[in-house]
Amino acid sequence: MPVIKSYAVGAGDMFYIRHGGDNFTIIDCDLCDENREEIIQELKDESRDKGIRRFICTHPDEDHFGGIHWLDDSLPILNFYVVKNQAIKDKNTESFKRYCELRDHSDKAFYIYKGCSRKWMNMEDDERRSAGINVLWPDTDNEHFKEALRACDAGESYNNTSAVIRYSFSGGASFLWLGDLETQFMEDIVDEIELEKTTVVFAAHHGRNSGKIPDSWLKKLDPQVIVIGEAPSRHLNYYTGYEILTQNKAGHITMECVGDKIHFYSSKSGYSKDFLDDEGCTSYPNYFGSLTVETEYTL
Repeated sequence: MPVIKSYAVGAGDMFYIRHGGDNFTIIDCDLCDENREEIIQELKDESRDKGIRRFICTHPDEDHFGGIHWLDDSLPILNFYVVKNQAIKDKNTESFKRYCELRDHSDKAFYIYKGCSRKWMNMEDDERRSAGINVLWPDTDNEHFKEALRACDAGESYNNTSAVIRYSFSGGASFLWLGDLETQFMEDIVDEIELEKTTVVFAAHHGRNSGKIPDSWLKKLDPQVIVIGEAPSRHLNYYTGYEILTQNKAGHITMECVGDKIHFYSSKSGYSKDFLDDEGCTSYPNYFGSLTVETEYTL
């Protein structure tokens, strides 16, 4: 029974996937003095019985690896998945120092790119099942990506080096992470990336207008739900015509996947959404509804 959690960490991103098999995946982090003890303890508890634990950093922005030194000290990161880069920063924070150590580590770093394979990320054997994670982007030969990487390595801009990560499992839901990709960049690469129907899409750049997922992508993704992060409301795009969950109101969102259902829970009581069904679930506090996964395009 997979569980996906999207943490409300302000203007940053942090997620985990507790896979149905022997894998546990953390995607990005943005820890601070106020939240680090609670979140790190939860990650320890949720991953305790898993044999493989990986950390995926979508791109080298502080709000996607903030506090990684605390996480690494408490829950050692042995598998660090990252787009290969040589990013530089004006401020050499403790988080960035640790990010660079992990990024450049000969044993811990695994450089991700479009279509890459790894045991047990998306390959399985007699010992362990696949985690069901696939990397859709970057294409390291693509000229748009090469220009984004040049800007990243010069310390100018990091957003468009973001990896696009898809998680799915047989007979159930699928999820997509876009990091902080910007709208025009997504338009530029629409014909170079393989997109398919996806149940839950986490809006790029925390839901900001600057990372609004273009219609050319949305038509292919046909998402049932778009999750919008905690950027200030005045900067958000609310995706008219799509069902959305907003972390400004919901707080942390936990998604429990059971068969072809997703059961949703929030950290804030009273959150509700009319498009979800009430199935009376009680696995976590503050249940606010369930969704049946569509397996065919409805457009």
